[in-house]
Amino acid sequence: MLQGTPGRVREYYDEHPISEAHVLAALAGQGLAGPLTADDLFEFDQDHYGGLAAVDALARRAGVGTASRVLDVCAGLGGPARFLASRRGSAVVALELHAGRAAGAARLNRLVRQARVTVVRADATMLPFAESAFDACLSQEALLHIADKPAVLEECRRVLVRGGRLAFTDWIAFPSLGDRERQRLWEWMAATTVQTLDGYRVLLGRAGFTAVEVEDLSGEWRTIVRKRLDLHRALRRDSLNPSESGYFSRLSDRIASGGPGARPRPFPG
Repeated sequence: MLQGTPGRVREYYDEHPISEAHVLAALAGQGLAGPLTADDLFEFDQDHYGGLAAVDALARRAGVGTASRVLDVCAGLGGPARFLASRRGSAVVALELHAGRAAGAARLNRLVRQARVTVVRADATMLPFAESAFDACLSQEALLHIADKPAVLEECRRVLVRGGRLAFTDWIAFPSLGDRERQRLWEWMAATTVQTLDGYRVLLGRAGFTAVEVEDLSGEWRTIVRKRLDLHRALRRDSLNPSESGYFSRLSDRIASGGPGARPRPFPG
């Protein structure tokens, strides 16, 4: 998910606890060996909130089907891309700039012999595709890592066919989100900028999208975020210093109790 922002974002994903190595270790821990399918990976390779249900919800809203050409923007390890190819029969391009995660996604594709997913290492602000190359663009909790959000949205619009859809989830700022919390989001999870709902509506309109729909998932996802933070704490327990451990607890409590984090789901057509 390193897209257009070097340094801290790269470091964040260099050290991310959900990695190719984590997926392979989890498979080994369950005694899974020999020929594997994409379904065998799904419990471990969904590096986003909400799991497979979240991917399926975005796919439904974007109208993804068997004949769809799909671009997964900031695809990470390629878990959602493999799900779309496996369950919906779509041809998917998994776009990822972080070298390690792009390479890991490609290796996991080969491991499960998923030929309908193509991994492309490139920057989401400068997509290496022709106009009207895709029927749908999807992205999950990735745009917070990208400073130049207008460029990403404009590029997605450019590569979509007429009537194509962009469906994505992202962290959203409430008016109460202060500079101190923004700094902590940057330090903890490399959030370069966090948009507001109205800000995204404006950016999507300027990029040429119409019929924008937004769903605020804050209440639904506080429990999910809490569980994910608990997972991160468990996976990083040996490497966390006391101040980092305390911050995990404070951030988890703030989100779980209705702090400034929110996730809408914009569905521009």
